[in-house]
Amino acid sequence: MASHASSYTPGSALEKWLDDRLPIIRWSKEHLMDYPTPKNLNYWWTGGAILALMLAVQIVTGIVLAMHYAPNVALAFDSVEHIRRDVNGGRIIQAVHAVGASMFFAAVYMHIFRGLYYGSYKAPREVLWILGVLIFALMMATAFMGYVLPWGQMSFWAAQVITNILGAVPVVGDPILLLLRGGFTVDNATLNRFFSLHYLLPFVIAAVVALHIWALHVPGNNNPIGVEVKASRDTVPFHPYYTMKDAFAIVVFLIPFAWFVFFAPDILGHPDNYIQANSQVTPAHIVPEWYFLPFYAILRAIDFNVLFIDSKLGGVIAFAGSILILFFVPWLDSSKVRSGNFRPMFKWFYWLFVANFVFLAYLGAAPAEGIYVLLAKIATAYYFIYFLVVLPLLGRIESPRPLPASISEAVLSKSH
Repeated sequence: MASHASSYTPGSALEKWLDDRLPIIRWSKEHLMDYPTPKNLNYWWTGGAILALMLAVQIVTGIVLAMHYAPNVALAFDSVEHIRRDVNGGRIIQAVHAVGASMFFAAVYMHIFRGLYYGSYKAPREVLWILGVLIFALMMATAFMGYVLPWGQMSFWAAQVITNILGAVPVVGDPILLLLRGGFTVDNATLNRFFSLHYLLPFVIAAVVALHIWALHVPGNNNPIGVEVKASRDTVPFHPYYTMKDAFAIVVFLIPFAWFVFFAPDILGHPDNYIQANSQVTPAHIVPEWYFLPFYAILRAIDFNVLFIDSKLGGVIAFAGSILILFFVPWLDSSKVRSGNFRPMFKWFYWLFVANFVFLAYLGAAPAEGIYVLLAKIATAYYFIYFLVVLPLLGRIESPRPLPASISEAVLSKSH
């Protein structure tokens, strides 16, 4: 499916001259317009276009904000207020960037859960999945560093808490912590480092996204029934069929995005972050942004020692493991059937996993006391059980429903 005959013919002497030297128009027609795409893709497959748009929005607004931001502990908070109050269009640009981070993560979580349900990580798409998880990890690093830049109370103390966990790593933890902070505490050197990295990493993400798209175009798209393309009748050209579908999904996605930007730009932020950072006053309850909450709950759930591993290091291992385990999903899932539509037992465990992930987010925002601590331990346990026990075992004991012979057969059976 990845290779198909080109139908491009230069329409003018200039196009022919360019095609002989830099065939960018031919490439665009082959890979962006005529690219054969499974005819049964649903709206869950529009996530890639939404994410590409959001990355562009974050880069453009970030560059503009960087022109007015002052990465200095004495000036950072006031410079953000200056952007919001005095820069022409600054309030909208800052709101688009801040809300855009949340919308970006909302879209990427939907994209990841779609991949987990439809088995988009299975052979021959392992590299595609690994690159996607790498993008997610880079997004988390970029967002964390960006959260520190406003230099509010929650920014400062979140940086203090999260960077402290590196110190629990034996041997290399303290040198990495010192390098990242630029000193023994979160201070001006830390803010400068975070600003530099926050500006750089989106371009690294863009490069990995290009690899991700390349890796997608080698085996081609997965599809809702998980059956590989067997003939040209199973596909349609990407344009206009999916460009229009993607465009409609983007418009729908932009509606809540615009609502947040224009009517509630600060509702997703923590109130304490609108107070300038003060190292002498600790907030009553330190929480990161909502998109980090499930992993923050996992970090806090490990409050006990295991053999020679103390609770602090155990939390770091669980936190890192909760992300690293995603890289190995293609080999942990033993089922030969890709799509969850044909796996009745898998559906129950999958939707329980989704509910558990949302519950972890709730627990991450709750105080680390009382019943919340026990519930966080249970939810963390199921997070790892799903990947390490459920996925390997289900493929051996589950009896999936029969698969259609082809995409066309599945599509035609629905139309009758």
